[in-house]
Amino acid sequence: QVQLVESGGGLVQPGGSLRLSCAASGTIFRINVMGWYRQAPGKQRELVATITNGGSTNYADPVKGRFTISRENAKNTVYLQMNSLKPEDTAVYYCNADYVNDRYYHIWGQGTQVTVSS
Repeated sequence: QVQLVESGGGLVQPGGSLRLSCAASGTIFRINVMGWYRQAPGKQRELVATITNGGSTNYADPVKGRFTISRENAKNTVYLQMNSLKPEDTAVYYCNADYVNDRYYHIWGQGTQVTVSS
């Protein structure tokens, strides 16, 4: 069974940085797109950034210039480097992946809390 496991969340002061990691485990033929989403209290889950297996990236406007998504295909791992963090970045961050085995699948990680506060 394929699973996504996130790590790297925590408490950070405004202006600080955090790096999130998400590793896929299990038998996978190919992961196409990996991405990060976030959900703040009382709000809907929203896109943060995505990256294809070729390295093409897409960012939500609120994080452009501050966050960087990257991946290591050999390790089935995606990262999110978050700089210049703001209180409004506080949310549970979820990793997701579109992958192929016998058919196409779409899975989510369990989420990791990021809190930006002084």
